[in-house]
Amino acid sequence: MSAAPVYGLLLSGGASQRMQRDKAQLTYAGEPQLLRAWRALSAVTDRAFVSVRETQRDDPLRAGLPQLVDTYDAVGPVAGILSAQDAHPDAAWLVIACDLPRLDEATLRSLLTQRDPSKEATAFTSRFDELPEPLCAIWEPASHARLKQRYDSGSYCPRKALIQGDILLLPAPGAALDNVNTPEEFVRMQHQLERQS
Repeated sequence: MSAAPVYGLLLSGGASQRMQRDKAQLTYAGEPQLLRAWRALSAVTDRAFVSVRETQRDDPLRAGLPQLVDTYDAVGPVAGILSAQDAHPDAAWLVIACDLPRLDEATLRSLLTQRDPSKEATAFTSRFDELPEPLCAIWEPASHARLKQRYDSGSYCPRKALIQGDILLLPAPGAALDNVNTPEEFVRMQHQLERQS
């Protein structure tokens, strides 16, 4: 049996409460983070989509990109993942968060090269706690049943679904998955990336 095609899902529907502004619009080296992430994701997948809440559909930054609107309550990333799986149930989904400014095309290609389609998911380990990182992972069609069952029972944490699942866990890719959640972290990351560019 051939492996499912891999579609890309860029999660951009979060409320960004700690940041106090939309993390997708934060600018690094002169470009909004959403577009930086989109460029890397669309370069390595057969098709790619931006995951949005209904209220974000017409946002100028998101409106020009192919969208998948959440069809589940706003309960975090799992709403976007399940909505994508429902829309294209025969696809595997390379899911990334939009708050990973160090994530690049090479890291995504490494994840895809090491993918095991016989598992529920292929994920990197977090360099901070050695647990699976759900927001830069390939979710195979087989993961849908577990995610949906957990959602129906009121459990919305995609990391716990990976912990419980039959997954391939890869070593952390250095600092590529470091995220940015607060204004202070944003300023630090901006300076770091500008020094590198």
